[in-house]
Amino acid sequence: MRKEEEIPRALFWDTDVIRLDLQEKKQYIIERTLELGDEKALRWLFSNYLRSDIREALRKSRNISRKSSRYWTLVLGI
Repeated sequence: MRKEEEIPRALFWDTDVIRLDLQEKKQYIIERTLELGDEKALRWLFSNYLRSDIREALRKSRNISRKSSRYWTLVLGI
């Protein structure tokens, strides 16, 4: 199975996940998953991206709510 097929489709209702490039759209994928993902989606995220990539996406993000941003900042030790 390709990693694109494993993407939590419920989070990307507005996107063709088959065409979604995991590296090219890394910021978008990480933001959406941190903001809306359930436990399964978060396991997928952390198994497909380095924690450093996730931290960097969180630092750059303007699309994650303040509440989620504060939570993930604590969890990831930023």
